[in-house]
Amino acid sequence: MVKSVNRTTPDFVLTRTPLRVSFAGGGTDLAAFYETEYGTVMSTAINKYIYVTVKRHGAVFNEAIRINYSKSEQVQSIDEIENNIARECLRFLEINAPIYISTVGDLPASTGLGGSSSFAVGLLNALHAYRGERVSASQLAEEACHIEIDVLKQPIGKQDQYASAFGGVNLFCFKPGGDVTVEPVRVANGNLNALFEQMLLFWTGHQRDASSVLSEQKRNTPQNIDLLLAMREQAKALQKLLSNGHCDGEKFGHVLDGNWKLKRNLATAISNSQIDQWYARAMQAGAFGGKLCGAGGGGFLLFIAAPRAHEGIRKALSDLREIPVAPEVHGSQILLVD
Repeated sequence: MVKSVNRTTPDFVLTRTPLRVSFAGGGTDLAAFYETEYGTVMSTAINKYIYVTVKRHGAVFNEAIRINYSKSEQVQSIDEIENNIARECLRFLEINAPIYISTVGDLPASTGLGGSSSFAVGLLNALHAYRGERVSASQLAEEACHIEIDVLKQPIGKQDQYASAFGGVNLFCFKPGGDVTVEPVRVANGNLNALFEQMLLFWTGHQRDASSVLSEQKRNTPQNIDLLLAMREQAKALQKLLSNGHCDGEKFGHVLDGNWKLKRNLATAISNSQIDQWYARAMQAGAFGGKLCGAGGGGFLLFIAAPRAHEGIRKALSDLREIPVAPEVHGSQILLVD
């Protein structure tokens, strides 16, 4: 539902949208699976963000549209925009030039933390505000899914858009027909902080395009139904563990380890010898379990371990950069409207 908040449109909007860590169930959010068997993913938003600025572009500039991200585009019409998400979001919401869009992230793109979908959600949130509208998290998520999946034909699922729109820790259920239910995980006092105190996130240094991995995974879905059903149940198991009165990091890590072992079989490029070596070193150093975040092939390695084992794991992975993270309870937010 769209709610008008201003009779006149603002000149400047800034949004902040969180990235996410997906714990289990990834792959069951693809239509190739959930149109046959409902999918379930458990994930958490983290305190790393995509920031999007939208403002009216000045009349003295030569171009009608300027878009700044990892490159800068100066064009006269929406059709000329190379950034697929920006172009289709402007088309979808019928935004007229002149306009300026800028985006910056706390972490690199294409690293398995849902950055592209966070950008889509954050940009849609900003553009709605630019039109004087406020919309719900579910509308933002569905519009982002429409842009990425229906319009741009990306071979992705729906979990990232919902995670960035809603924030917090959630169990998402993906049903035949495309409906999504969002069940916030009712975390007992201190459990979420206890989980994050046992969490280690390492940057592998490798960015990758998820499309090729996900395209293969989509093709393999019919033969991987049993694996995906097991991964769906692992997501539910993690929900129960986190909802208990005590956060058992060892059990949580063991479920992650089982999920990673199944996930590696969904497509050939999900892992490689270097990733396997890093994972083995962390496990030998005392990790309870872990996984590679995202579709595979690079990005971030996540591990769960008792705090006393952290220093040994850091030494075992001294060639990787650790990125401290904390939970984020909010989804995409409008920080400023001027």
